[in-house]
Amino acid sequence: VQLVESGGGLVQPGGSLRLSCAASGGTFSRYAMGWFRQAPGKEREFVATISWSGGSTNYVDHVKGRFTLSRDNAKNTVYLQMNNLKLEDTAVYYCAARDGASSSSSWRYDYWGQGTQVTVSS
Repeated sequence: VQLVESGGGLVQPGGSLRLSCAASGGTFSRYAMGWFRQAPGKEREFVATISWSGGSTNYVDHVKGRFTLSRDNAKNTVYLQMNNLKLEDTAVYYCAARDGASSSSSWRYDYWGQGTQVTVSS
């Protein structure tokens, strides 16, 4: 499975971005998907995850109410809508897939994208 993220960029605090992750080479609808991020000098951290059907989502506490994760299995794509962005959201965002239940643990994921940079700055 190949994953390609897009949609990152530079945005001011309070702004919005929508990240996309396009999958190929596998049966997308069987995979739970997750987003993780890594800021400079910090460890990779969990952001959000969605079940294979899209019926269940889970978020890290400090993005709840601001980020929304969704998927379109017909398009083999997941979307991370990020609103009210804050300086501390600056990081490289990675999309990941796993053949199983959704999880907040990065080590459970089988496939990873290359990442897309999100920079929140005034």
